[in-house]
Parts: sequence; structure tokens; C-alpha cells
Amino acid sequence: MMPEPLRIVVGVAGGIAAYKAVGVVREFVLRGHEVHVVATDAALRFVGRPTLEAISRNPVETALFDGVAEVRHVALGQSADLVVVAPATANTLAKLAGGFADDLLGTTILASTAPLVVAPAMHTEMWQNAATRDNVATLRARGVHVVGPASGQLTGTDSGPGRMAEPVDIVDAALAALRPRDLAGRRIVVTAGGTREPLDPVRFIGNRSSGRQGVALAEAARDRGASVVLVAAHLEVAAPAGVELREVGTTEELRTATLDAVADADAVIMAAAVADYRPESVAAGKIKKDQQGEQLTLRLVRNPDILAELSARPDAQRTVIGFAAETEPDDDALLELGRAKLARKGCDYLVVNRVGWNEGFTTSDNTIVIVSRPGDIVTRASGTKREVADAILDLLA
Repeated sequence: MMPEPLRIVVGVAGGIAAYKAVGVVREFVLRGHEVHVVATDAALRFVGRPTLEAISRNPVETALFDGVAEVRHVALGQSADLVVVAPATANTLAKLAGGFADDLLGTTILASTAPLVVAPAMHTEMWQNAATRDNVATLRARGVHVVGPASGQLTGTDSGPGRMAEPVDIVDAALAALRPRDLAGRRIVVTAGGTREPLDPVRFIGNRSSGRQGVALAEAARDRGASVVLVAAHLEVAAPAGVELREVGTTEELRTATLDAVADADAVIMAAAVADYRPESVAAGKIKKDQQGEQLTLRLVRNPDILAELSARPDAQRTVIGFAAETEPDDDALLELGRAKLARKGCDYLVVNRVGWNEGFTTSDNTIVIVSRPGDIVTRASGTKREVADAILDLLA
């Protein structure tokens, strides 16, 4: 179901990352929201007004003295449901912290009571400067939501922290800022990634899970006020700030860490892709093909069933949510596979999703069906993994 359209102001400051603001605006529009861009003069030297107007489908506002009769310098902020500044340069952060209102972006923000989300973007030295750190701390203390920055390639040959977060991550975080903190006081354990079972010091049996869905769950639970423990196996994306991270490698390590973490948890969400089997023995040195001949036979033994163990523990006073990733192409058959797994595992809810060469694993989107213990469909959700994460967490809220 499409959420109610929001009136969103996207502020664009004058940094090289301004080109990525186009992606932010586009993502908001594609999700059905009304977007008004307020760009600084410097921003329009990096990205053109026609581009921003075409993508936002609204005129770009820049001048403080346009529309004076309509009191436009405050009307935009007063009518906004959400204000996002992307990129937020070091100069912009300093002006926001100081309450400056010498341009349309500044007056719009000061006149708004909507949640404010900023996505910093600047060179590493500027991001790490004491003045910038103090300004960010001031903004956080006032309730401003800060997304990023990420670490990566910057302008020229520079690389390091200061890269603006990706547009879809900014949009997800911005929309999450509107959600109530309905999980405050809850302790939630989330597992993420894919376990690996070593064959020798070089090779392993693993899977294609990137950990994106589990990380999205941890981020969403954190943003909704929960205390989060993330048990992570070989993530291909950065673990979110503000959660307790416990890194593991094998299925047995994940089992030990998870059982320890859930001792005082209200809920556990088993989003990790867990290896069902492990080698019976692990070679001390690299297995040599010239010693094995044309065939190599591996003897595998079953790993412990962590989800079933969590569901069956007699001391369990928590909600247990499992995942079932299947390649079945038929929707009805996929659902029946999920119901059968739910009956075997005994968890409270099972999140069923289809995976394959080009869906599920490593992608930014997901489509799920959530089944309750009696086998009833309680939720269907499709969208970014952050949107899917919130749909899952709605069960707990």
C-alpha cells in the first residue's frame, strides 16, 4: 500500500556531491511524495536548475526575496512534513548550528517544525575538523538526524570518510525519521549476513547473502528506539552505527553469539543465511588438486538448527522471527514451503522471500510474505530492504 504523500523540502548545498541530490529527489518522487527543491546559489553551479525542476516536477526555489507577498521565505518550511539537506557541506552545517538565515535554505529550515535530516559531504579533513565535529554534535543534540557520511572515493584522488551516503539510504533514513519510536525500551537481536564453513585455510562453503536485509532491520529497529544487538557474519555492507555489533564466521559461532545475546532480549530476528552443512573435517593446509586427482569428495555433516533451538527453548519469553529464502518460482508453492518450514521450526513468524540469480541476495529491494504460526498470512511487503524491514518490525510494535 502506498503511504500518504508527504510534502518534502530537499535542500541542496554547494558541494560536488550536489549531483547525487538528483537521485535523492528522484527517489522521493518515485515513492509518491511531493518534492520542493531549495538550492543555494553555489549548488546551482554544480547541478543545473532544469535538471532539478524536471526531476522534482516543481520549480526550484533559490532567492530569499522572491514571492515576498506570499511570505515564501517561511511558507516552504511551515508547510513541510520533512526537510532533507543533501549534500550538507561543512559551511551549511556551521550555519545550521549557528541558526543563520541569510539565504532561502536557512530561513526555510528555521521556519519549519518538521524533522530535519542532513547528509554531510566534504573532504575527510573537513569532516574530522574540530569545528565540524562540534557543529554536528550540536545539531544531533537538537534532534537533527545525521545520515552518513560514508567512507570512500572523494574528489580527485582523495579517499576516506566524508563521502555522501547513497540516495536510497538517505531517503530510507529520512522517511524513518517520521516514524514514532514505538520500540523504545525493547532489546532486539538481529542476525545478518551469511555464515561460512571452512574446507581448509583458503576455501569455504558459503552463500551469496550480503547482509543488507539484516542491516536494514538493525537500522530500522535502532531508529524506532530499540536497543539492538547485530550478530553479523561476513557483511558486504557497513554495520550501522548505534547498535552493538558481534561479528562471527561459522554457523556454530553464530549460534553461540545469538544464544548469548538473546538471554535478555524481547525479540530475535534470524535474517542471516545459515549454512545447513559443514565439512566433517577441515584440512590443516591448502587442499592440493594434484594430490586429489580428477575428483574431490567432501563429506558434510549437518549444522545445528539455530532457529528451531531458539523457538523450542523453555525459558523463551520473546518473539522469534525466522526467514525462509527459497528459489521456488510459483507463488503458491513458495508460500506452502514457508508454511511447512514454520511448522518444523516452531517460531512465531516466518518471513518468506524468493531468491535467485538476480533477486533476493545482493539486491537493494526485496519482496516478502510474513506467515504466523497458525499458517496465516499477516503481512505482504515489497520495496527497498529498509521499507521491508519496517514492515517486519511492525509485528513487534
